[in-house]
Amino acid sequence: MRDVFPDLIAELTDLLESEGERELAICAWDLRLVGECGCGDDFCQSIRTADHPEDEPYGPGYRCVPLSPSEGMLILDVVDARIMYIEILYRPPMHRRNES
Repeated sequence: MRDVFPDLIAELTDLLESEGERELAICAWDLRLVGECGCGDDFCQSIRTADHPEDEPYGPGYRCVPLSPSEGMLILDVVDARIMYIEILYRPPMHRRNES
C-alpha cells in the first residue's frame, strides 16, 4: 500500500506511534491492498489489508484501534497484532499514486 497510498501510510504510522502502538506502526509499512470496501457509501474509502471472511466476526485476538486524525475517521481492525482492515470515513478522496 505504501506505493499506492504513501500519504495514508505515513499518516497511519505517525498516528500509531503517537498512540503508543509502535508494533502496529512498523507493520503499517508493509500492509497489502487486498481490496476496497465496496459498500458504495460516498463517505467510505475503507480498505481490506488481509483476507478474511466478510460475513463472520474476527473472533479471538481481535481489537479495534481508533485513531485521531486531523480530519475524518481512521479505525483499524486488528487481529493478533495484524492490521486486517482500515476504516477510512468522512475524509477527502484519496488518490492513488501514479504507478510508472
